[in-house]
Amino acid sequence: MALETFWNTSATNDELEGDAPMVSIVIPAYNAERTLGGVITGCLNQDYPKEKMEIIVIDDGSTDHTGEVANKYPVRYIYQENGGPAKARNAGFRLARGEIICFIDSDCIPPPNWLSRLTENFTGEEVGGCGGSYDIINKESLVASCIQQDILYRHDRIPRECLFLGSYNAAFRKKVLEESGGFNEEYTIASGEDNDLSYKIIKKGYKLIFDKENKVGHRHPETLRKFFKQQFWRAFWRMKLYRSHPDMVKGDNYSNLADYIQPPLFLFIVILLPFVKIHPARIWLLILTISGLALQLPIAFSAIKRTRENRHLAIIPLNFLRGFAWAGGMFAGIFTFFLRVPLRYGKKS
Repeated sequence: MALETFWNTSATNDELEGDAPMVSIVIPAYNAERTLGGVITGCLNQDYPKEKMEIIVIDDGSTDHTGEVANKYPVRYIYQENGGPAKARNAGFRLARGEIICFIDSDCIPPPNWLSRLTENFTGEEVGGCGGSYDIINKESLVASCIQQDILYRHDRIPRECLFLGSYNAAFRKKVLEESGGFNEEYTIASGEDNDLSYKIIKKGYKLIFDKENKVGHRHPETLRKFFKQQFWRAFWRMKLYRSHPDMVKGDNYSNLADYIQPPLFLFIVILLPFVKIHPARIWLLILTISGLALQLPIAFSAIKRTRENRHLAIIPLNFLRGFAWAGGMFAGIFTFFLRVPLRYGKKS
């Protein structure tokens, strides 16, 4: 399916003309030549008054044809040296003319009512931001479909007034972004920077609103290598997040107790593996392995109940193996952010 046609309809909403706030859509892009046209087309097809919106593409040091793609469309295109998505989003909102700043990733596709639905949630000055969920573009991929079901399991439990919004589908008042200092640019890859921003906004006294029915299409990872690499870095940057916001270790609606148990549990499994021939270690390995598998059952059973597809039993081994990626990321993050042992982590994308 072509990304540009993921959502089947476009429309105009004349009811918004009079009261619609000026909105700026900021799209950070890094080597996004394959997907950027789809997200821009989706943004241009919004049922929002065209004179009340602008689209800003911040090219975060791409080495492909991202700039050429962006320049085919009526958008503001800005190139910066590679600094990560947090830096790109900050550059975008600071250049924006809108009082509401909407963020969407370069590999997402918004439905025609995305903007109008986001802006409807700003019902009072106490609302600092709002956001939504994911739909899936590549549902034919088993890995991607399992990832989507894991996300939906978590999003179903997030209350309307929440503690965290994902910047792949979110909007904030520009003045709130300015008051909070925007995204922390020390997060040089896409992981943890949106949590950090959300926590700062809440601590300023604002509310965050989550609308789980306002979804943007997204292409999730299709290979185990890409998925486990992504999960390693998410666990890694969580350590920085918790060092900066220790009060949020208790949870942020998205993460739960099972998530906090798994990194140390799987780390203990790795530690015990060399001693598998020793009887007590073998018993503990069996107990920990069974526990690790059992922690994946609620998500798998929820997915099968929702979809009626037994293939989502694959969530159990997939998320079990993810636990080792989390353990490695946590271990590396503790060394980097708590013990101050530097770790190289590649491109800022």
